[in-house]
Order: sequence, then C-alpha cells, then structure tokens
Amino acid sequence: MVLTGAGISTESGIPDYRSPNGAYSTGFKPITHQVFVRSSHARRRYWARSYAGWRRFTAAQPSASHCALASLEKVGRINFMVTQNVDRLHHRAGSDPLELHGSVYSVVCLECSASICRNSFQEQVKALNPKWASAIENLESGNPGSDKSFGMQQRPDGDIEIDEKFWEENFDIPNCQRCGGLLKPDVVFFGDNVPKDRAVKAMEAAKDCDAFLVLGSSLMTMSAFRLVRAAYEANAAIAIVNIGETRADDFVPLKINARCGEILSRLLEMGSIAVPSMH
Repeated sequence: MVLTGAGISTESGIPDYRSPNGAYSTGFKPITHQVFVRSSHARRRYWARSYAGWRRFTAAQPSASHCALASLEKVGRINFMVTQNVDRLHHRAGSDPLELHGSVYSVVCLECSASICRNSFQEQVKALNPKWASAIENLESGNPGSDKSFGMQQRPDGDIEIDEKFWEENFDIPNCQRCGGLLKPDVVFFGDNVPKDRAVKAMEAAKDCDAFLVLGSSLMTMSAFRLVRAAYEANAAIAIVNIGETRADDFVPLKINARCGEILSRLLEMGSIAVPSMH
C-alpha cells in the first residue's frame, strides 16, 4: 500500500504546506470548512483566488514520481494507493488512487449534494463576472508556481494570492442550479471529516497490507496518520520518504529524508518496493 501527500507534487510545481519553503512558511492559512460556510466574504475570497489560479494549477504535469508509481502499479508491485492530494496528477499519470481528501476537479452543493465538474463551474463564474474574468485571462499564464510580475503566489489547493481590492466588491459566486445552495469544491477542508465510505475503505486496506510506503506526507492530518498507525499495529513493514519530520517518526523504523523523485526512480529501476520487516 502507498500513501502520497503534497510532497510528491512539489516536483510538478504545486507547493506543499509544511516543508521549509511550503505555504505555511509565508504565513498562509488554508480556509476551514466552518469559515467557508459562515462567511460570504471568505467564500468570495476563496472562489476568486481559486478561479484565478485554475489555469496555472491545471497546467501542472505529472512528475517522474507520479509516473514511477503508475509503472509500479502496472507490474503489480503496488496493490492499493491512497493520496491526500486533490490535484488529480496521479490519474493523469495512469494511476487510480483513492482520493482521501477529494478533488478540486469537482464542485458539490452543500444543500442537495448535486455535483458538477470544475470546468463547468469556471464557465459559470466567467458568465457572472465577464470583466473580472477577462482581466484574469489577460494575465500571463506561465507555469504553476510564483508569478511575481503580478504579485501572485500559487497555493497547494490551487488558488493564488490576490490583493483583496481586486475581488472584494465586484465578484459574484454561482449557486447550485438545482436548489440555489452554496457550492464548495469537493475536497476535505480543514475542519471537515473524510466521508465515511472513503475512510473505511482506506482503513481496511491499511489493516490488510503487508507493507506500507508513505511518500511526501508529514502525516499531520489524522486521516493519514491513523492509516499508518493501523498498518503498524497490524505488523506491516513501513517506510517513509519525506523531507522533514513526520508525525510517525517515533515508531516507523525506516525513514528516508529525501525527495520522492530521487527514491522512486531507483525503486523503478529495481522493479520492487519490498521493505524488510523491522519490528
């Protein structure tokens, strides 16, 4: 079993949260579910930034790490993959992981649970805010990451930093076309719970696996940490590849402080991800 976190997508130009150069290092605080629901101001800020960052976010390409994992899956070396990422880069590389925290490629209604694809939502935003959307589209698209020429900074969940005066007064958000309810990206915000069926499926896989590999995750979210803990308690061999500390460092016997791409390229050459039991 493999669990991937934001560290596997940094090589694709999508920043993480907790690394030395991650989003938290600049003072960024991700939106919580509670704030999103209660504050129309916060929702406008979130969707304005997310709309503006969408083109560059979706321009990101799967990294060598994503492709290596897809190759290992195809030859039967990986039986189950879970990702904390919402960027769909694993899918584009040819994998089909369980998306523990959802995907920004879907938008869901908080009232009736209707779901639409993100590109359709983008078109609705554009229709409601034609002048604003035109201004965004005229900006240099570039690659995922920083765009200092416009004072914009890409964030891990796909949005970008924009001066508040640019969106505060003249940005309208589409509502659900079925019931008029609030629309939210189909992702697990901070303060959200992972949907039960998803959590159960991941936990069953963790308890049944014989080896568990963590790639690019600090395991600070309980939804990820509990999977590693369950695998450890079931006597699975466990290894972590991550830059920086993780929540499981105290009990996981094999920790490699390196970029995922450096290690996965070697594993692909070996054709194996076997980890010796070190209990």
